[in-house]
Amino acid sequence: MFPALRDEVASALEAALAARELPTDDLGIEEPPDDVESVLASSVAFRLAGVVGAAPPRVAAELADEIDPDELTLVDRVETQGPYLNFLPSAAYYAETLDAATESTYGRRPDRGESVVVEHTSANPTGPVHVGRARNPIIGDAVANALDYAGYDVDRHYYVNDAGRQIAVFTWAYETFDESDLGEPDREKADYDLVRYYREGNAFLEDAPEEEVEAAEAEIESIMQGLEAGEEATYERVSEVVDRVLEGMRETLSRLPVTFDEFVKETRFMRDGSTDDVVARLQDLDEAFYEDDAWQLDLSAFGMEKPFVFLRADGTSLYTTRDVAHHEWKFDQYDRAVTVIGEDHELTFDELRKTLELLGHDTDPLDQLFYSWVNLPGGEGMSTRAGTGIDLDDLLDEAVSRARGEVEDRLDDRIRDDDLTEADVERIARQVGIGAVRYDIVAKQPTKAITFEWDRALDFEAQSAPYVQYVHARCCGILEEADADPAADLSDLADDVDATTLETPEERDLLEVIARFPRVIETAADDLEPHRVATYTREFAETFNAFYRECPVLSNDVDEETRAARLALVAASKHTIANALDVLGVAAPRSM
Repeated sequence: MFPALRDEVASALEAALAARELPTDDLGIEEPPDDVESVLASSVAFRLAGVVGAAPPRVAAELADEIDPDELTLVDRVETQGPYLNFLPSAAYYAETLDAATESTYGRRPDRGESVVVEHTSANPTGPVHVGRARNPIIGDAVANALDYAGYDVDRHYYVNDAGRQIAVFTWAYETFDESDLGEPDREKADYDLVRYYREGNAFLEDAPEEEVEAAEAEIESIMQGLEAGEEATYERVSEVVDRVLEGMRETLSRLPVTFDEFVKETRFMRDGSTDDVVARLQDLDEAFYEDDAWQLDLSAFGMEKPFVFLRADGTSLYTTRDVAHHEWKFDQYDRAVTVIGEDHELTFDELRKTLELLGHDTDPLDQLFYSWVNLPGGEGMSTRAGTGIDLDDLLDEAVSRARGEVEDRLDDRIRDDDLTEADVERIARQVGIGAVRYDIVAKQPTKAITFEWDRALDFEAQSAPYVQYVHARCCGILEEADADPAADLSDLADDVDATTLETPEERDLLEVIARFPRVIETAADDLEPHRVATYTREFAETFNAFYRECPVLSNDVDEETRAARLALVAASKHTIANALDVLGVAAPRSM
């Protein structure tokens, strides 16, 4: 209801301004401070004081006189507070919020008829996913979820780098070394098995005699040339390695859980001639020149001093050249393209965008979200090549183990009473532990580097995933006690309920927070800022807990009318927090 209220307030303000022949280009609508009773306010009087020639409070009062609340549905009255116009919601606003939020799809916005591809993770298939890169799939998945909830038709893509030198080295190493040359894998998974070849190959290239290294480099170059030429045999050799490593990486990502609609291989745009076509068109540009044994593009007109090399002297293309073809394909297939990418690729992405513009493309549909790194206390290294660092699998194992300890400490009595089985505890530990990792990472602004800390992430009392998840479990517990199925659509609980019964400050505050959820989704999607949803869930949890303390739902002391209204409010809360957690990719446990 909040978006509908905002629209109604905007229309009322525009009409009031038009009646006084004042400009309507900036309405100054904002959410007021917590100590103000209204849900929306307008600071437009500040802007118009000079135009009208009167003090802002007088302008605000005159505009308020132009608005007749009787002609509005969701606004009960308009009050002024100094220069602000405050809009107080009507009973219909609360009733319609309660009605809407008891639907299981609450928060999902209408279909926009616009397609979006979200490319994220795209880690090189050279070994297990590492903690330092964990932010990409977690943020990328949350961005895709937010866009999906906001009404976009979303595809999730993993762009597979299967054509660069690293992959050629990996393929050569896999074909060169025997199992007996390698140590034991850290895990029984394909990516851990094959990464041993990659590490052995790199060690060989650093330490072997010069003539042996030269022979190896010749084979590596042959693999790269074979891919460039579109040789099927070379592609199959490389795919054997890449596909097996990806199998293991996908297994790890599924634990988060993160899934993809398509794994788009880089070689696709070499084999279908797209890269050659891009190279030919780049060579025809006025900005193209050949120097230092390479074709380059002068981007100085865009303030970029370093030229963009798009073709080597040996005829092999570069990653960004192939990515130009990749993005041209995206533009053909989708209305909008979003890329979640590490901050170390910012310059490369700038080169890509400027090159696309020189080729005549409108890059407005292209959005990128840069993120900084995740660190663990102590600053452990994250190098796949060196074989050091902390793998994401290790982090998730530790998360589940620590969460199980926390859960068992809190639930010993319930386990003994058979309220929860060991299987229940394992499920909750997995949901809480992995939820804690995802939540702690996605809750921070992507551009800020973060250090993951266990005590903060798994704190059941602080503003963490367990704190928010517990609200959902509490809602489910209340509904089960009232013989309602928390997993079902609960819209029938709002039937014949009088929302005016919900008149305590805690009930009204909770309804107002619930009403804002669809707007939070829209903002998170439009600005590519999923951390806003995490911030919302913390506010929601605090507001629900205040309601829970002050407003008993099933107590014998509560009359039937109030009981029904409060139960409907719990149902609305359950759907709201479940869907907010769903956007973040965090499980909503039924019990904790």
